[in-house]
Amino acid sequence: MTHTYQIGGMSCNGCLQHVQKILKEVHGVAKVEVSLEEKTATIQMDEHISLDTFKSAMEKDGGKYSIGMLQETLKQKPKSTIVPLPNSSQKYDCPMHCEGDKIYDKAGSCPICGMDLVPQAIVLQKGKYTCPMHPEVVADKAGSCPICGMDLVPMMPQTDENKTYNTLLKKFRIAVVCTLPILILVMGEMIPNNPINKMLNVDLKNWIQFALSLPVVFYACWMFFERAWISFKTWNLNMFSLIGIGSGAAFLFSIVALFFPSIFPSQFRNADGSVYLYFEAVTVILTLVLLGQLLEARAHSQTSGAIKELLKLAPTEAVLVENGTEKIISIHDIQVGNLLRVKPGDKIPVDGSIVEGSSNIDESMITGEPIPVEKSKDDKISSGTINGNKSFVMKAEKVGDETLLAQIIKMVNDASRSKAPIQKLADKISKYFVPTVILSSVITFFIWKFFGPEPTYVFAFVNALAVLIIACPCALGLATPMSVMVGVGKGAQNGVLIKNAEALEKMDKIDVLITDKTGTITEGKPSLEKIYSFNSYEENELLLLAASINSQSEHPLAEAIVYKAKVAELNILPISEFAALSGKGVTGLVADKVIVIGNDKLLEDKKITVTEAQKLQITDEQKKGKTVSYFAINGKLEGFLVISDAIKVSSKVAIQQLMNDGVEVIMLTGDNHNTAKAVASELNLAQFKAECLPQDKLEFIKNLQLKGKIVAMAGDGINDAPALAQADIGIAMGTGTDVAIESAKITLLKGDLQGIVKAKKLSHKVMQNIKQNLFFAFGYNVIGIPIAAGVLYPYFGLLLSPMIAAAAMSFSSVSVIVNSLRLKNMNL
Repeated sequence: MTHTYQIGGMSCNGCLQHVQKILKEVHGVAKVEVSLEEKTATIQMDEHISLDTFKSAMEKDGGKYSIGMLQETLKQKPKSTIVPLPNSSQKYDCPMHCEGDKIYDKAGSCPICGMDLVPQAIVLQKGKYTCPMHPEVVADKAGSCPICGMDLVPMMPQTDENKTYNTLLKKFRIAVVCTLPILILVMGEMIPNNPINKMLNVDLKNWIQFALSLPVVFYACWMFFERAWISFKTWNLNMFSLIGIGSGAAFLFSIVALFFPSIFPSQFRNADGSVYLYFEAVTVILTLVLLGQLLEARAHSQTSGAIKELLKLAPTEAVLVENGTEKIISIHDIQVGNLLRVKPGDKIPVDGSIVEGSSNIDESMITGEPIPVEKSKDDKISSGTINGNKSFVMKAEKVGDETLLAQIIKMVNDASRSKAPIQKLADKISKYFVPTVILSSVITFFIWKFFGPEPTYVFAFVNALAVLIIACPCALGLATPMSVMVGVGKGAQNGVLIKNAEALEKMDKIDVLITDKTGTITEGKPSLEKIYSFNSYEENELLLLAASINSQSEHPLAEAIVYKAKVAELNILPISEFAALSGKGVTGLVADKVIVIGNDKLLEDKKITVTEAQKLQITDEQKKGKTVSYFAINGKLEGFLVISDAIKVSSKVAIQQLMNDGVEVIMLTGDNHNTAKAVASELNLAQFKAECLPQDKLEFIKNLQLKGKIVAMAGDGINDAPALAQADIGIAMGTGTDVAIESAKITLLKGDLQGIVKAKKLSHKVMQNIKQNLFFAFGYNVIGIPIAAGVLYPYFGLLLSPMIAAAAMSFSSVSVIVNSLRLKNMNL
């Protein structure tokens, strides 16, 4: 395995030789090539060495050298991974997730349930080139093969989503071509004066059936018998165990009867003395099962449609602005700090911010909102969104796997493979399902043998076979994962990112929503309205000190203060001893002054007094719904800051919709009581709690959970992270901090409470769909198996042919997938 890393800090041949020497001494390194021009190191590792092992060796063996810059680089992910074969980076997983998140390197069948593994969607890595005759040759650029001289060809990984389908389609065509003549020969015997009956005697027709069945059994459908053998070998019994026993028994019976008809008792013989053969049943059953697999393969590719649509959003090229010139480069060559020109109608190549110009950006593919958003200098923009009708220059800040689009794709992919708690019931039943069906088949055989009409052996054999064939554990196994996959993808397309299937299930059950105020209910874009001074300080003096101390804080209120200072063209002063006290405020030293800015709790901690006159003045502002930050210098209250943050237009509507759905909405905020009361009144909230520290929010949620409530928490700040983690469902605003998003189970890309309404509706629809699938899968087997066993025969004289049973079994799994696909048309 070979990896290429970007190496910073190399400026001369001495550096190059130093890096090359050190890398060669690291355990597991077979070959090293360092390029000073491209500032890269291509490291070929021994075959038995993994990437993680190599990194550990690098940190250990390289620790005695002065190569800090190299070690830091090697802690990152490789810029590109070079693999020997074009499709070796394609990974596969089981659609039923029998082994959880386990992925496979090669296409094939699941060792547990026997279903075809499905390819995972992948993001193309940096383009590489290889020789069509010598795949071990890999190069970064187009050229000729050093071994044979042939032109190198691109080796971009492709998804194999159609490979399985095309293979199955080819086999299905062969199976149909061979099965139809067998069916015509057998069914033709029931037609009076059929010329085929006159042309061919019974023995010849039997031999023709045998010959035509061989390609069906040993080529087109042989994989079913392989899977059956593996299932018994590993004792992971599944649908193919039943198909293998049933069709295998019928096929072997027919061969023995064809070659040695005399060994069978008279009950099995026809009027002419021949034994009835089941070649047509075997081939029709196998062909119908193959048809089911074919339809499933096509349907599976549609369930991951959302991921494919997200992958299409990623552009392949960008326009680099360097030294006043522009050139087109691959998206994989973009580095953090690069300036990129985005032209009208182009996709944004990576995450970053605008440094020159402005435009309207269509973010509908990320947030689900159709109205373009106006962006100007310093505004953040995301990869995959589409520029409007203006050109601008952006600075690359997140590239590769770090971009929002890449994170969304990863989250959707991971969530699609996760298991919902509701699936545990299906898993438990599936564990005992196949042995129960086999036992039922044996019981059916003996009941018909001892109590059935003549010929008893024939009835016993046919009905036992029908029981084995009709049972479908796959419908049970697919009921949940298919709905989850489609639902998670639908959520992503509407700006609702779900971390796992458990969150999707629980979201439907929540009865309390705890919400933060700033950035959740409000815009999260506060503005500094006023600065009041109680003593001798001028307004601009206080603003400069406040902006300087807040320049190191991430809080939205701090950003509003710093922005005000920039507008006033004030130069930020250096600070020291900075401390951000979660839920209280900030402290630090500026120009030899001890600065304290925050709420009344911080003043109490610092023992700073507030006069009654000052309290009245502050309360007046708070009652207007404004946020007030106290401003103390050297232990004395010198003034206060009045900050406003508009309530989002969608907040009131969203909260009302949630309350109409029976969800109790409670606002917990670190702001003062007066401000919180004003906001709660405007939103018609019956409950709120002000002046909450992070631990207060945490305890409040714990108390609700002790009462049996299922609690969702919506927040966007670092101070919300503990509560988000404690809640049954943590909901982070995509506009918030990385810590909050990491702690949450659901992320709303637009950062809007309307997203919670969407998430609740999505969860409800997905759970409804899962229950429909489970009801159908359970109902199908509960009704189908007794009918196949012949329970209707005593009353209506009806028996189920094994061929009809095979058709029903094949379409049961397909119907579950088709029902899941209905979620794609859901309107959120």
